[in-house]
Amino acid sequence: MNRQLEAALDRWLEARLLEPGQAEAIRRFETEGEGAGRLRWPVILALALGVVLVGAGVLLFVAAHWNALAPGTRFGLVLALGAGFHLLGGAAREGFPRLATALHGVGTGVLGAGIYLAGQIFNLEEHWPAGLLLWTLGALAGWLILRDWVQGLLLALLAPAWLGSEWVEAMDAGVRAHHVSQRVLAAGLLGFAVTYLSARRGPGDGLMRKALAWAGGLGLLPLGILAAALGSERLFYVAGPDPAPGLVWAGWLGALGIPLAAAWALRGREAWLNGVAALWILGLLRLANHAWFVYGWCALGAVGLAAWGLREGRRERVNLGVAGFALTVLCFYFSDVMDMLGRSLGLMGLGIVFLAGGWGLERVRRRLNARIGGGAA
Repeated sequence: MNRQLEAALDRWLEARLLEPGQAEAIRRFETEGEGAGRLRWPVILALALGVVLVGAGVLLFVAAHWNALAPGTRFGLVLALGAGFHLLGGAAREGFPRLATALHGVGTGVLGAGIYLAGQIFNLEEHWPAGLLLWTLGALAGWLILRDWVQGLLLALLAPAWLGSEWVEAMDAGVRAHHVSQRVLAAGLLGFAVTYLSARRGPGDGLMRKALAWAGGLGLLPLGILAAALGSERLFYVAGPDPAPGLVWAGWLGALGIPLAAAWALRGREAWLNGVAALWILGLLRLANHAWFVYGWCALGAVGLAAWGLREGRRERVNLGVAGFALTVLCFYFSDVMDMLGRSLGLMGLGIVFLAGGWGLERVRRRLNARIGGGAA
């Protein structure tokens, strides 16, 4: 049972607001509710593996027989797969809601493959972002109808993918335009990762906010590295025509403004901290050509993320901040310090960095999480 509830029951018993029998009844009710409502890890693992295996089997079957099927049969198969999983999900909704959620998720996932296969069957005019748009609209319809976290997560992932694909397609006009488009795209994706990571507010968050936080946490560090790499003009041969200034400004406005609008919808007035994070992203892209400065900027961002987690009682942000700081130190050592030393000194120094740095960062992480206490997992 929840420790906070147990402590509250003890206080109420001491204040004689409850009788011992009433407190025991509350404990029994809450314990039984937890056991019935919580999905155990073996069941979660079985559902996840089942979804992955069924989806992979369907794709392999279709790929193996695709060339032997007539166009009409191909289209019928696409429709049957897209609708079949949703029908199975609807049938399982009353008896096993979580299985229904998984099946509906597979159905929405198959929708994307069906859209692109339909375009191939009928030789439709090529504009590949339009397929992502239709897939996003399908996920939006699924979320509006079902209101479950899988459909919401798919929508949250597909919408930035569609916006990014439209941006890349619009800027495909030369090497210089390609370089600008990648920087804007990296800023937008990193902004969405920060927004999703900050979606959680407290212990009472639903599955949707938890899923968004997981998605943002998994994508934050890789996208941060990608943004730092794409911000460096040394990685590109900058030549060709300049893109239209209006299009560039529109891209930057969308890359920064859309994630901030989503943060406002999720967090309200507390979204001003996401605005600070957006300024940090701009600074990261600006400083990427200056190696020594970018390491300091990344370290500052990691410290800021840990402080943000401490302020709002979110341990995952503290942990990611510590991990980001450690990654920054390692990248700095490998790129700017190790080459100055001999092989043996470089390895010894690396060992010292791992041992002393890991010990120190772990102590800091534990102290910060101890300050948060039991308010957030």
